[in-house]
Formats: sequence, structure tokens, C-alpha cells
Amino acid sequence: MSHFLSSPFRKRLGAVVLALFASAPAVAQDKVLNLYSARHYQTDEALYSNFTQATGIRINRIEADDAGLLARLKAEGAASPADVILLVDAARLWRGEQDGLFQPVRSSVLEQRIPAALRGADGGQGSQWFGMSTRARVLVYDKARIKPTDVDTYDKLAAPALKGQVCIRSGSHPYNLSLFGSVLEAQGPQRTEAWLKGVVDNMARAPKGGDTDQIRAVAAGECGVAVTNSYYLARLLNSRKPEDIAVVEKVAVMFPDQAGRGTHVNVAGAAVARNARNRTAAVRFLEYLASDDAQRYFADGNNEYPVVASARSDNPALVAMGRFKSETVPIAKVGANTAQVQQMLDRVGFR
Repeated sequence: MSHFLSSPFRKRLGAVVLALFASAPAVAQDKVLNLYSARHYQTDEALYSNFTQATGIRINRIEADDAGLLARLKAEGAASPADVILLVDAARLWRGEQDGLFQPVRSSVLEQRIPAALRGADGGQGSQWFGMSTRARVLVYDKARIKPTDVDTYDKLAAPALKGQVCIRSGSHPYNLSLFGSVLEAQGPQRTEAWLKGVVDNMARAPKGGDTDQIRAVAAGECGVAVTNSYYLARLLNSRKPEDIAVVEKVAVMFPDQAGRGTHVNVAGAAVARNARNRTAAVRFLEYLASDDAQRYFADGNNEYPVVASARSDNPALVAMGRFKSETVPIAKVGANTAQVQQMLDRVGFR
């Protein structure tokens, strides 16, 4: 029937067809999300599959640790396929922001549901990252040997009463860098460095292993108190293994500084990659992570605390540990302090 169409009409029709073909890749891209994740928890699989079921957006995932993902993003540059970055530490989120690896996001959903203290800096175009869950940096102590009043503040980790009693992982681990960055924000450089020196002097052993190893060392009598993220203890509390039950029977947990500035919390956070090709899907994924259902899964699936006030969890370990007051210092400032903290650690010999 083409012989019935005038030449101008054929030209206009051709232009429309070309436009439709040109827009097709953009439509297809909205059905795919490329995720770079430092969250290596099997329990997160349900988060991803639920998002795909609800939206039809398929997730391609690459997993590595925080530092590895940031290095990969820098190396890939504008050619990076990443749409969303999930990291598990405030210092790493801050580093990615400073290196220009993220892009600002303006979303009323995220801004209403996620507290400002748990978001990246907003330069007027939106925050570059958003905290999606928190974990408290708590003290686990031998309840047969250590008095609760000896461990009710972080300051007391450097007190004479705990000489030879402290177990802690490497000072340069991001979880500790963020805690120390929080102390620096609260107490200033001189007091913080003196405190770090006191912690080193009180160590029961040289730093080694992860947070669970520190808890087990307390139960074994190797030390009197350990510094750990709350979800490591929660895993042991929820475990039915006899060896784990034996550990938790010997220890107790303290949320430090409840009468003062509150307990330090760190975040797992999400950002949209600077060169994201599927930006609409990326923002939709971040908004999904801030939903009550996803927030509840962070708590029930991985023993983390939701950041959204309306989210509820019946996780028995979190219930057993109880409610606590968390610090209010902006988590972005904590991340920014870690470079200065690392210099202090080198000076005091905190490996």
C-alpha cells in the first residue's frame, strides 16, 4: 500500500519509526539494574528477588568488598556498567562521594523516610548516598568477671580497670575507623589520640580476627571485653548450635554512652553510580530499599536495625538486646574523620 502514501508522509513515517527504534534501548534498559554490592549476605537474595517480582527489573550483581568496588569504579570510569552501589561502611561511602563516583539523587520518598544524619551531604541537588540499615558498635563483656559500670562508655576501654582485658580487631578496619571517627567528632584530636593510646595499652592480645572472634575470645576467658558490631552478637543469640549457645551464656552486651552522646552506629548505604545508564531503575531500587518491607528484611534477615521509623521487626535477638539511644552525629562527618584517625593509629601503634 506504499504507493498510496505521498513522499512527505513517507518521510514523516520513517522519522517516527526511527524515533521508536532509537527509544527502544532506553525502555529495555529500565528493565535491568546493574548492582555492585559489598553486601555478601545470603539473606539479601530475597531482597533482590522481591524487587524483581514487584517491578520486572532484573538485577545483574557483582560482589566484592567496599575497597574493591570503589577501585573498580575508578578504573572503569565512564565505561562502568554500574547503576547502584551498595557499601557497608560510612567511611567508604564518604570516600566514594569524595572521589566523584556517585551522583546526587533528589527523591521525596528517600528524604522523607531516611533521617538526614544517615544520608550523604546535600549540595542542593540531592544526597549522593543514603543509609539503608544501621548496626551498633557495642561492647560484649564477660559477665562473671567484668562489672557493667566498667564498660558503660567507650572512654572506659582506656581506663586502668580494663588493663589487659580488651579484645578488638585491627584498628584500620572500616568498622573501627568509623567508631574512632565518631569519637574524634565528639572529643577532638588530643583526647581521641590519648584514648586510642590507652586502648592499645589495655589490649589482652594483638588485634586479630573478625568481630565474632573477639566475642568468642571473651567467652574463652582470653579477654574481659570485646568491641563488636551488634549483628555479630545477634547471630550468636539466634543460633541453635551448642557451641554458640555456650558462648552467649557467658557474655553480656553493653550499649555504651547511654547517659551521654549515645552508642555509635554505622550504616550500610546505597548510591546511584555517577555513570548509571539505568538511572530510573536505580532510584526506584533505592526507594524500594527504604520501604517498610525491605527495611524489615534488613532486621529479620541480617540482624541489622532499620533506618525508617515505621519499620517493625520481631527479630528475637534484637528484641533481647533491647532498645538503645544512638548518637546523632551526622554519619558523613564520621566518614570524613577517618583519614585523620588513621594517622593517630599509626602514631600510637594500633595495628
